[in-house]
Amino acid sequence: MGAINSPLRILHVEDDVADAELTRDLLESSGIACSLTRVETESSLLRALRQEEFDLVLADYSLPSFDGGTALRLVREQRPNLPFIFVSGTMGEEVAIDALKLGATDYVLKTRMSRLVPAVHRALREARERSELERAESELRERESKIRRLVDANIVGILISNLDGRIIEANDAFLQIIGYTRGDLAEGGLHWPELTPPEWQAASKRAADELAATGVCELFEKQYVRRDGTRVPVLVAAAAIEGEKGENVAFVLDLTERKRAEEAARRSERELRDVIETIPAIVWIARPDGSNEFANQRWAEYTGISITLALDSGWHSAIHPEDLGRYRASWHASISAAAPFEEEVRFRGADGEYRWFVIRGVPLRDESGMIRRWYGIMTDIEDRKRARQLEADLAHVNRISMLGELVASLAHELKQPISAAITNAGACLRWLVRDQPAVKEACEAASAMVDDGKRANAIIDRLWSLYKNSPPERELVDVNDVIREMLLLLREEAIGYSISMSARLAGCLPRVAADRVQLQQVLMNLILNGLEAMKDSGGELSVTSQMEKSGQLLVSVTDAGVGLPAGKADQIFSAFYTTKLQGSGMGLAISRSIVESHGGRLWATANSGPGATFHFNLPTAAEKLKLSAAGA
Repeated sequence: MGAINSPLRILHVEDDVADAELTRDLLESSGIACSLTRVETESSLLRALRQEEFDLVLADYSLPSFDGGTALRLVREQRPNLPFIFVSGTMGEEVAIDALKLGATDYVLKTRMSRLVPAVHRALREARERSELERAESELRERESKIRRLVDANIVGILISNLDGRIIEANDAFLQIIGYTRGDLAEGGLHWPELTPPEWQAASKRAADELAATGVCELFEKQYVRRDGTRVPVLVAAAAIEGEKGENVAFVLDLTERKRAEEAARRSERELRDVIETIPAIVWIARPDGSNEFANQRWAEYTGISITLALDSGWHSAIHPEDLGRYRASWHASISAAAPFEEEVRFRGADGEYRWFVIRGVPLRDESGMIRRWYGIMTDIEDRKRARQLEADLAHVNRISMLGELVASLAHELKQPISAAITNAGACLRWLVRDQPAVKEACEAASAMVDDGKRANAIIDRLWSLYKNSPPERELVDVNDVIREMLLLLREEAIGYSISMSARLAGCLPRVAADRVQLQQVLMNLILNGLEAMKDSGGELSVTSQMEKSGQLLVSVTDAGVGLPAGKADQIFSAFYTTKLQGSGMGLAISRSIVESHGGRLWATANSGPGATFHFNLPTAAEKLKLSAAGA
């Protein structure tokens, strides 16, 4: 019998101090270290039991204030599993047997104290075994409770069957899956092999063989035939029940909803692929590193290069050599910055001709922000490119055509500074050829010649800016300055028609970010249209500038001419629509295009009296900056 290493906590119900000391010495001499608490009254016993933990109770049977039977009862009430040994000199055999029946672990007579140590060891061993048994029983009850909760929760179908496949027990979830009732189950007529369709018998047989050989059947898919004859797809796993010969428990999961979801996903995927294959653009997918993963059939139809090659080197081989370097640099920059991609490049078609495409791509990220794929589209913009070029060419032609209308006016305006320069040059010579040259007067005449030359040069510059076909250049422009320039340039044209021109320009207007030449073209178109409308009646043409409440700059050109065509106020801005015999029908269309490209709007309204007013507004440079910041 091994020694007890940790101190044994003993509650000793004993009125004799000497007997208590003797008991301690006996235990410790036998290798049982102990911590002994002695009590001799009922109240002190109860107090000790409530305040401390003990491993063992030793009690005398006969005490002055109460007896051992009472002590045993109190201990069992407070600590039912605490070992209790009577150590007494007055217990008879019958009393001892009654004490054991009442729950005492053992008894030792004081005349035979040699039995105490074995009795303590046995009591502690039995207490430990009893505690372990109770813990095991508790764990078993908990497991059974968990299993019962699982079965009753009906999260999955659960059934128990025997060797011939008869279903012995099942929960409501399984019965709902197969469409049978608990009464059908009670009659004993449910066998899982009979519920299995013929085409699934082989899979069920393999699962049954696996279960018989290993005691476990891994998850497998099959179908059951429901009571109404319909099929239900299920996922099944099974295990043999230990101790129950030939009985198995199976877990059944109804796959109906999952199958529907899978079919819906497949249908959605088919529909999406149909959309991808039929949209009039090339759709592509790339991996996170930028390598191609997918291209729709439009790619092969346009380039003549197979989709397989497109996923390798064929993609770059179709790009125009002049655009390839720019495309690669832009694509790698987007990948590095994980930012959306957009670039215009030329792709070679199956016929060998190149067309312009705009390529756009956006990254798809996962929950952590990492890029999973790039999705993009290639759109043919060849016709749009050509339309833009045609529009630019027409705008240039429109400017040139307007010059013909200005020839007479410009000739008259250029004659003035040239004639003045000639007169001043003659005066300068006369001052210089005198016997006493009048140097001061000659210098004044020469200075006047310089001014006349500058004025003629400014007129020529204005004419040249309208004539040349240079690309648009945006700069900060004072719109009032442009209005004054156009009124000065067209002054002689107005005088020829007996038309007066005036300007009411608001002061301190903010500048606009615009192409100066294009604004000149718009104003010249509107003013010339106004002069044309008034050439038979004369009158006054006015140009005004002001700020709108919206923060945009508004310019209006008002004439007193024939007015707008009835019911066609907006049609006049359509290309090739004209009310003039010699008109091209492009002036107003181009003017509207120019204004809209600057972020503004051009429209016309009828006056309350004769004539019409043409308005256009433009965002100021500050307003554009604010809108750009808001968009970012």
